[in-house]
Amino acid sequence: MEIINTKIGRRSFLKTSGAIGGGLLVGFNWLLSCKDLISKKPLDSIPKEWFKINGYIRIDQNGMVTILSPNPEIGQNVMTSMPMIVAEELDTRWENVTVKQGKLDGDSFKNPQFAGGSLSIKKGWDPLRIAGAAGRYMLIKAASKELDIPYENLITDKGIIFDKSKKIKIDYGKVASKAVHIKVPEDLKLKSPEKYTIIGTSQRNVEGPKIVKGESLFGIDFQAENMLISMIEHPPAFGMRIESFNKDEIIDMPGVIDAFVIDTSTPNPSWAEVNAFKEIIAIVGNKTWDVMQAKKKLKVNWVKIDNLEDSEDHRLRLEKDLLYGTTTEKRLDGDPDIVLKNATKTLERTYSCPFIAHNTLEPMNFFANVQENSVELIGPIQTPKTLESSVSSLLGIPAENIEVKMTRIGGGFGRRLYVHFGLEAAMISKKIGAPVKLLYKREDDLTQGIYRPAYKSVYKAAFNKKNELTAFSVKGVGLPSGPVFPNRFPAGSIDHYLAENKSSSTNISTGAWRAPKSNFTAGAEQSFIDEIAEICEKDPIDFRLELLKKSIQSPSGKKFDYDPKRFIKVLELVREKSSWNSGNKYKGVASYFCHSTYVAEVIEMVMVQNQPKIKNVWCAVDCGIVINKDSAKNMIEGSIIDGIGHALYSELNFKDGRVINNNFDKYNLIRFNQAPSKINVFFVENNLSPTGLGEPGLPPAIGALANSLYRITGKRFYSQPFFSKENLFSS
Repeated sequence: MEIINTKIGRRSFLKTSGAIGGGLLVGFNWLLSCKDLISKKPLDSIPKEWFKINGYIRIDQNGMVTILSPNPEIGQNVMTSMPMIVAEELDTRWENVTVKQGKLDGDSFKNPQFAGGSLSIKKGWDPLRIAGAAGRYMLIKAASKELDIPYENLITDKGIIFDKSKKIKIDYGKVASKAVHIKVPEDLKLKSPEKYTIIGTSQRNVEGPKIVKGESLFGIDFQAENMLISMIEHPPAFGMRIESFNKDEIIDMPGVIDAFVIDTSTPNPSWAEVNAFKEIIAIVGNKTWDVMQAKKKLKVNWVKIDNLEDSEDHRLRLEKDLLYGTTTEKRLDGDPDIVLKNATKTLERTYSCPFIAHNTLEPMNFFANVQENSVELIGPIQTPKTLESSVSSLLGIPAENIEVKMTRIGGGFGRRLYVHFGLEAAMISKKIGAPVKLLYKREDDLTQGIYRPAYKSVYKAAFNKKNELTAFSVKGVGLPSGPVFPNRFPAGSIDHYLAENKSSSTNISTGAWRAPKSNFTAGAEQSFIDEIAEICEKDPIDFRLELLKKSIQSPSGKKFDYDPKRFIKVLELVREKSSWNSGNKYKGVASYFCHSTYVAEVIEMVMVQNQPKIKNVWCAVDCGIVINKDSAKNMIEGSIIDGIGHALYSELNFKDGRVINNNFDKYNLIRFNQAPSKINVFFVENNLSPTGLGEPGLPPAIGALANSLYRITGKRFYSQPFFSKENLFSS
C-alpha cells in the first residue's frame, strides 16, 4: 500500500491538484442507470439532493457517480482513462460511472487544462488517485460515525462500506451527507497495484455510443440560436498581406451580411499565437453555402512584404545553415573530431524531411459570442487556458468574464495547440455584433501554416581496424530550429560523441507536430545505427543492446536522459515477440525514447505483385502502468500508421511563397490498402507511474520502416517522403 501526501491539495486537495493534467468532478448522476448498488434493482426515485464532499466529489443518496473530465478529449481517450483512475481509488463500480466533458475552470483546476506532450495521464496520476482516495476516506469516516464502528474496522468494495466481517454494510450514498465536513488527513493510503480492479483493464470509450450514433460532439457540430457563419481568406503566400478587396461586391451577394478585414495581433503574444497571417478577410452570412459562394468571388489585391520562399530555397538554406548556422544546443564527450580524422573507416549520411501539415479530420472551427464585457467560446482546442488569456488580451475583456467550453476534438496532433482560429472567431463576433461559428475550408488550413518544420541532419561514425565503433557525431538544423536531442540515446554509450543543434530562419509558420522533433530524428538516427551495425557485422538488435549495456557499465559523459535498463527490456521483448531470428528476413527494427516512454518496433515486409507490402508490425512499449489496455493499444496502432504514412508519402511543396499541394488531391496520405496488415502491441509489465503514450509509438515506426525497406529493396532511404507516389519503386 502506498502512502501519499495530500499537500498537493489538502484542504481542498482536488481544488489544487485536479488540473495537474486531469482533476475530476465526481458526482452521482441518475441518468446513467438508476440502479441500487447492492440489489442492482431499479431505484424508486431519482436523486433529489447532492452532497458536496469536497470541491470535486458530490454524492447523492442513490449512489450514482458522474465524473467531469477537465482535460480536452482529442481521441487519446482521457475521458475514459482519467475517470478510471479516480473510480479505482474511490472504490466504486465502473458500470455506475458516467463521464462528461468539463469546461475551462481556473478556480477548480489550478494547473492548465491541456492536451499535448502526452502529459495528461502522466501529470494527472497522483492528483487523480488522491481525488478518489480522499473521497473514499471521507465516506468511511462518515460511516464510522453513523455505524459507531472504528474507522480501522471498515472496508469498501464497489461503492459499499462494510465492517470487516461483512455483516454490516452501508452504501456511499447513505453517508454522503455526513461526509461533507470531514477533513482530509495529511497522508492518504492508496491502493497497491496488485489490488487494482479497474486500472489495467479494458474499458470502452465512454463516448463510443454517441460517436456511433452521430450525436453532436465535435465543434463543427455546434449550433446556437441566432448563430451566423463565417469563413476567412488569408494571403495566398507567406510574405504577403492584404491591400484591398471587393467588399461592396461581396456584401451584395445572397445571404452575406458583411465582409471586413480583422487583425488578431495582441499586445503581448503568447507562445500559442503562432500565425503568419494576423490580418485576414472575414465573410459573414446566414448559411455556410452562401459564405462559400461569396468566398469564391473574392478579388484581393495582395502586397509583397517579405521573401516569397520556394522549396528549393528551403533545401539550400538548410544545407548552408547546417554548416554556418548558429549553434543553439551542444553535447561533447571525448574528442570525436580527432577520432573521425584518424579513423580506419568512416561513415557519413545526411537525412532530411520536408514541411508537413497536421491535416486533422475535423476542419478547423470555433464558436464565439462576444458581448460588451463577456465572451463565450466553444470549440475544439488543446489549450483552453491560453485561448482565454489571448482573447482577453485581444479584446481587453477580463479573463474572469470569458467562458471557454471544450468540445470533442476531431484530431489535433498539435494543430489545435495554437489559438489563432479562436482569436479570429472572437474578433469576427465582436465586429459583427452577433454569435458566430468560424469554419475553415481544407485549403484554408493546408495553406495557413503551423507545419512540422523542415529538418536536415548529418550523422558521422568512426571505426577502427576491427570495425568497432569509436566515435559518433550528429549535427542537425531546422526551419527554424534543430531536431537533435543531445542527451538521448546513444549519448552515454560512446566515448567520443558529439550532438549539436543549429538554427535557421523562415517566414513559414511552424509548430509542434505529433512527437515534435522526434518524428524526424528517430527515423534518421535508427537508420544510421542500422548501417553502423552492418559495418560492425553485428545483428541490429544485438548491437543496440551492446550500446545500452555500455551506458550501464561504463557510461560516457556526465548524464543522459534515458534509463538503459528499460530500453533493453523493450528491445528484448520485441525480439522475442517478432521471432526476430527466424522466418522472413525482410524485417527492420528501431527503438526510441521520448515523452518518458520506451518503444521498440519491428516491421516486416513481403512482396505482393512485385511491390513491397507491410505485413506485420510488432511493438513493445514500456509506459509504466497501463490504465486502459484497449485504449493504449489503439493509440500505439494509430501512431504507427501515422508515422509510416507520413514518412512514405507526405510533403508540402512551395513556389513563390505558396503551398502548391493545397488539398488531398495533391497531398498524399496513407490509404487503407497501404497500412500494415497486422499490428501486434505488447506492454512491459511493471508498477512504475504511467508515462506518455499518444506520441511515442510514432517516431520508431519511421526507423523500422526504413530499415525494413532496405532489406527488401537493397536501398537505403535518407529523405522523407520515401515515396511520393503509390508505386513504391517510382522514387
